Amino acid sequence: MKEKIMNGFLIFATKLQSQRHISAIKNGFTTLMPIIIVGSFCTLFSNIVCNTTPGYVSVANLPGMSWLGSLKPMFDAANWGTMNMLAIGACILISIELGEAMGQHDWSLPITSLACYIALVKTTTTATAQSGEILTINNVLTNEVTSARGLFVAMIAALVSAEIYCRLVASGKLDIHMPESVPSNVAKSFSVLFPSCVTVFAVAGFGLLFTALTKMTVPEAIIKFIQTPLTGIMTSWFGYVVLVFMTDVLWIFGIHGTQTLKAIYDPILLAAFAENEAAYAAGAEIPNIVNTPFMSCFGTITGAGITGGLLIAIFLFSKREDYRAIAKLAVPCGIFNINEPLTFGLPIVMNPLLAIPFMIAPAVSNIFGYFMTSIGFCGKMVVNAPWTTPPGLMAFLASGGNIGAAITQLLVILLAAVVYAPFVIMTNHQAMPEEE
Repeated sequence: MKEKIMNGFLIFATKLQSQRHISAIKNGFTTLMPIIIVGSFCTLFSNIVCNTTPGYVSVANLPGMSWLGSLKPMFDAANWGTMNMLAIGACILISIELGEAMGQHDWSLPITSLACYIALVKTTTTATAQSGEILTINNVLTNEVTSARGLFVAMIAALVSAEIYCRLVASGKLDIHMPESVPSNVAKSFSVLFPSCVTVFAVAGFGLLFTALTKMTVPEAIIKFIQTPLTGIMTSWFGYVVLVFMTDVLWIFGIHGTQTLKAIYDPILLAAFAENEAAYAAGAEIPNIVNTPFMSCFGTITGAGITGGLLIAIFLFSKREDYRAIAKLAVPCGIFNINEPLTFGLPIVMNPLLAIPFMIAPAVSNIFGYFMTSIGFCGKMVVNAPWTTPPGLMAFLASGGNIGAAITQLLVILLAAVVYAPFVIMTNHQAMPEEE
């Protein structure tokens, strides 16, 4: 029975990870992560280091440090070029990844996909003149289009346009064959000319037809019927805890659950984070509790399963020399949120006694983190700190310097230790027959 269950999970995970659209989204967002981290820290520096607003707690308001205020425009500009261009970056990277999966190593593809995305979105906005007149401004891309709010539309545009383009190119029916005397790069441009045209016209034509029939644009429909409902589910405490629980279930079977489900949850949690980051930069109220750094701080701190709690429980209660020896080796890794030495060394994988708390501890810890945030003790997350940042420091940075967040993150690990403790004690009795 155990073998059948494990095989079933392995088949599921393999199909999910090898599915080209899921893989393209996951790999695209992974490639985008350095830009997100850079943008996050630009926001942190702009507000905590360079903010000269009277009464604001920042380094620039300390005596003799006001010169730091002159650096604020630099960090604001860098933030705009990173966090406010996420949809553009996602569209380009996802189309490249899907093209690679379909055998097309063609730099015309991401430009075509970006053209399709821009053809779908609104390129007009309104502004109020000093006289009070409402003016319509044409031929612009607003923040709603380029930032994380446009991620879902960018993802779908990238996937659809890449599918059309790659199939047309692979068919060879629309190729323009140039004489051999023409340079290869010029000949290549002409060979993909018609596939690019057909792809852009098809997407733009669908957008026009959709608006004529429904009286709303494709992005408006995607945001209303897909993005908003999914965001409501996954950023609620219940939906989020179920998501974390599922990632840990996959880990029990030796499957990297965080990476396997990343393509499903990452766009939603990332969009929620981007809203927080924008509100923090504007000095407005932070809207979302659950987002990408919240998961890092309370879902995977010290590794999936909050195994830092398991380390504490082993050192306090375990009488097994093998467990204690492995735990000593795992401590340096656990400090930087790497737990493979425990997952595969004890092991936790396919170990019923440790699998149960491995699934329960993150659920309990996330509920506790959500509660502490909702009552205001823990600050909401506004910076996407690197996932290898040690516990305490990670939450402090991610919350924009909130001490309550650092305390809550450390308490979460202790709470996980309480969950693990009874099961570690049980393994002491398990050791005797194994030694015999």
